[in-house]
Amino acid sequence: MNYTDQPDMVNKPPHYHTLTGPQPIDIIEQFNLSFHTGNAIKYILRASKKGNEREDLEKAIWYLKRHINNKL
Repeated sequence: MNYTDQPDMVNKPPHYHTLTGPQPIDIIEQFNLSFHTGNAIKYILRASKKGNEREDLEKAIWYLKRHINNKL
């Protein structure tokens, strides 16, 4: 397998294209979400697509707690 046969993990990672509807980046930009909230949304929406749903949901919680502790 050469380089061109590999998935494009920067622009088109496989887990990005398993979602139907708007992509997380579209939601983040549409609602002008903060860095922490936007990352939580990404982890939540893709949690079941990357292989370790619990880990991704815990990461979303981590971002939300950090937002609460640093901004509110």
